[in-house]
Formats: sequence, structure tokens, C-alpha cells
Amino acid sequence: MTWQTGLTGFLAGLLISLVTTPVGVSGAVFLLPVQLSILHVPSPAVTPTNLMFNVVAGPGALARYRRNGQLTGPLARLLIAGTVPGVIFGAIIRVFAIPGPQVFRLVAAAVLLPLGLWLVVRALRPAKADRPPLSRRTTIGLSLVTGAVGGIYGIGGGSILGPILAGRGVPMTQIAPAALAATFVTSLVGAGTYGILALTTSGDIAPHWILGLLCGAGGLIGGYLGARLQPYLPERALRLLLGTLATALAVLYLIQGLQPHQ
Repeated sequence: MTWQTGLTGFLAGLLISLVTTPVGVSGAVFLLPVQLSILHVPSPAVTPTNLMFNVVAGPGALARYRRNGQLTGPLARLLIAGTVPGVIFGAIIRVFAIPGPQVFRLVAAAVLLPLGLWLVVRALRPAKADRPPLSRRTTIGLSLVTGAVGGIYGIGGGSILGPILAGRGVPMTQIAPAALAATFVTSLVGAGTYGILALTTSGDIAPHWILGLLCGAGGLIGGYLGARLQPYLPERALRLLLGTLATALAVLYLIQGLQPHQ
């Protein structure tokens, strides 16, 4: 790995986390296409490398949210209860029976595009009241699915959980720290699962350690700064930002998913 690649990874992690942390997204969803298209990390090693980014980058934002008193409440525990078993299952699927990345990109685009557009419209024209919050069982079930997706593709579940929870009336000040806490714990378990699978399975499964550390170091700084900014941003602006990020990611995945030989 050249120093230019390392610097690119560090700056990408910093800038992405700075923007995504205030809305509870680790940034791994946007780092994934950067790793594939710019940093040229091979598959499936890109998944544990992304999980490693989450592990290194997460404590910066979480430390700030803890200092702000935003890590209290049951939401984080509910999300973790679903995402942890999900990520183990997803890692096993990724190594032994994963469909092509185009399938994920198209499915993710189909989920995120309407959610993102809905949040943007709601943020710009907040006329109707939010729907009732999700039940505990539904929240855990949804977290299980997003945990499996995180294990397969190395992305934080906040990119999917955030828009859904926001649309159901959960304040962004609760969503962001809870989603990032779940992403951190899930990524820690997922990275460990890939480490075990790498010892018993052939192929490029282990993460790219140096690149993951450099991207994570950038994310550590950007995440802390993003979490520090979050209390000063109005709820409407945060929802608009989350909707815009979800929509942009959906369009990106849709374009990549429709391209041949991805």
C-alpha cells in the first residue's frame, strides 16, 4: 500500500464521518464504494476492512455522545440485541453463500431511495405527525436484519435503521448515539467472526489492517467532531441531512448495481 492510498483512506474516513455521525450513520456505507472503486480493496476482504473502520472510528463519536448524556435509554440495547446475532449470521453468508454485490446494491437502493425521499419531503413540509414508534419486538427484528446486512457488506445498520426510526417519530438525538453504539458493538463482533473464518477458510477474507486503521483513524476524528456538532443542529436539518444521505446512497448503489461486471 502506498502512502497516497493511506492518506486517501484517512481523509475519506474523516470527511465521511464528519457528515454522517450527527445522524447516526457510521460512514461505512459511503466508505464501501470508496474502498471498492478508489482504494481497490478486493472482495470479500472489503467487508471486514469496513467493519474494522467502524471499530476504530466508533469510540470518537460515542465518547462525545456519552459526554453529552445521550447514551442513556433502552434504544441502544434493543438495537444491539438484534444486530449482534445478525452480523454473525451475515458473516457466514458472506464467506460461504453470498450473492454478487450487484444484488445488494439494487436491493439497498430499493429500500433507501423511498425512505430518503420521504424524509426529505417530511423535513421540508413537516405537516403531518410522525407515526407511532416501533414496538420492541419489531425494533429487534429490524435490527437482526440490518445486522445480517452489516455482516455481509460491512456497513453500519444506521444507514437503514436511521431513516426508519426517524420516520416513526424517534428524535434524532436518540437515534444517532443508539445507532452508532449498535454499529460499534456489531462491527466488533463481526470483525472477530471474520478473523475466525480467515483461520479456517481459504481466500482473501482477512481485513486490510493498515488501511482499515488509517480509515478508522480519520473516522475517529471526524466522528468526534460530528458528534460535537449534533446538539447544535436543529431536528429538521438533521432529518433533511439523513434523507439526503439515504437518497444519495440509493442513487449511487443504483448506478453501480446497473453497471455490468461489478
